[in-house]
Amino acid sequence: MIAGTWRRGRELISALVLALSVFAITPALASPEGEFAAGLSSSERRTFETFISARRFYNLTLDEFWGEVNDKRASRRRKRAADQAITAKDYAKGFPPEYSGPQLAADLAKRWTKFQAAQAEKKPPPEPRPGVADFLGHAREQFGFVPERIPEREFKRRYAREALRVGLTKEQVVRVYALETSGLGTADMVAGIHPITKKGTPISTAIGYAQLLSANSTSELVKHGPEFIARLKRMAEGARTAEAQKKYQRKAQILTRMLAVSKSVPNEWSRHQALGRTAKGYGIHAINIDGDIGPWLQVLKLLGLKELADKKGKPRLTGAEIELMNLAGPGTGLEMMTPAGRAATTPNFFERGAYGRNTIVRGKTGAELLKALDERMDTNVKNEGAVLFEQVFDEVAAEMARQ
Repeated sequence: MIAGTWRRGRELISALVLALSVFAITPALASPEGEFAAGLSSSERRTFETFISARRFYNLTLDEFWGEVNDKRASRRRKRAADQAITAKDYAKGFPPEYSGPQLAADLAKRWTKFQAAQAEKKPPPEPRPGVADFLGHAREQFGFVPERIPEREFKRRYAREALRVGLTKEQVVRVYALETSGLGTADMVAGIHPITKKGTPISTAIGYAQLLSANSTSELVKHGPEFIARLKRMAEGARTAEAQKKYQRKAQILTRMLAVSKSVPNEWSRHQALGRTAKGYGIHAINIDGDIGPWLQVLKLLGLKELADKKGKPRLTGAEIELMNLAGPGTGLEMMTPAGRAATTPNFFERGAYGRNTIVRGKTGAELLKALDERMDTNVKNEGAVLFEQVFDEVAAEMARQ
């Protein structure tokens, strides 16, 4: 099929659906559809086969739409590499087509849904995603590392001091925190787990105020590990007690081993993702929780986004703009801030699965997504954790001004 035919209108789609339904072939008994159809009456089976044919055709239109999106994305990459301007013609138009074909009657739909649920129960459950206990366990087993847990207010103080030291603003940091953690997040918050009630199950490895993934921890350690290690050694030299000196020396030694592991794979995002899914990668990820290292790591991740924007001629990022780069990827986020990117629809900037999972992304243009991020931040900065973070930022800023 030629890319873009899904736009020819509902009339054509409906006609093709009807044509397919006329010549519908009874699903193979080996398939779930075939197994379900085998237990239906002849009239129900015809209805069900028409529905399945329509859904299959609809899935083809979806594949076609996303194929065009991927082709356009690849073309934009080539144009960027050649330093060519990107225009509105370089983006796919609109959004994924919605299903408008025949529906099952309520009773039949209920039975089909129940059948699908029963089929799903027969499959082995997916491996649970790791959480804080896993990161801590692997850190201890792989590196002998137990992160230093400090009170939440103190973690925020260290985070604020690091942010102000490198030139990030209160508005940038707190609004990212508000979006990523609903303004409630703790230093050990994992995506999918409510930071206050601790209920839920992990949906990714994202952790902390900036919700870094395990691959982010590896990448940032490769970039900044030597600096962190040198800093810990300086802290050991300036320690007032022998106990504190030993603590910083041990952290420096452990971080040296973690850095060696991180650099044992090529410095590529895909390889960092792969390492991040291993026991060693999970152990490295635990440094986000440490009261000394965690604030440094996460602040420098945000700083990296700001520095990239500076190089691309986009200084003075707002919190929402930094979050857009965090959400869509640094380069993609910047692209979405251009005039052409702001007008383009969000499927152009996200993979198919990510677009489907992320409710704030769906059905918007680049400009509308940026606005939605700002609006959610406006709401979440009123929550307890964000309010405290702002207070701490003001305290730290005043202290630094007096020094």
